[in-house]
Amino acid sequence: MDVTIKEVREDQLIEYNKIPMWFTVKSKYELRKINSGLGGIILEEIEIDNYVKDYSMFDKPLEWGEKFDLSNWGFFIAYDDGEPIAGATLAYDTNGVNMLCNRKDMSVLWDIRVAPEFKSKGVGSLLFSKAIEWSKKCNCKQIKIETQNINVPACQFYAKQGAKLSEINEYAYYSDGLDEVMLIWYYDLA
Repeated sequence: MDVTIKEVREDQLIEYNKIPMWFTVKSKYELRKINSGLGGIILEEIEIDNYVKDYSMFDKPLEWGEKFDLSNWGFFIAYDDGEPIAGATLAYDTNGVNMLCNRKDMSVLWDIRVAPEFKSKGVGSLLFSKAIEWSKKCNCKQIKIETQNINVPACQFYAKQGAKLSEINEYAYYSDGLDEVMLIWYYDLA
């Protein structure tokens, strides 16, 4: 495997969009609240019946430009022998991106995807390094990352990269009818 990562333009999102964004859910982090949360919260990994979660049904790269001004976005594609195998997208200082909380010193890892056959081979870490580099060039102090309790491999990946779990929103997806918990991670760039 000979991986090359390139920063690409918005018009190359057609190629980016070809990279799958699904995974098999085998376990999840269940919230256990001690004394209604006053004594802390424990995230306990439990096995569940396997199912496939496909994020591409919810987040469509080819529609990002219809919703947001992408001038402060960075797009990266990882290639193996010229074929796109993974990608990452970051945003900072963009109106309408609520995850930024109106901060101009923070980027959001909007999307990271690795084709299933290339997972656990270091490609995600290479992309995360590019995300750090890009965010520093934009004078950001932090990278904010959203994932869910049903994406245990992503949680373990972000923890391994040095990100810290900082927010838990048990009802973030309640109106969507999803039985998932939002987990927000922060990576300090200082």
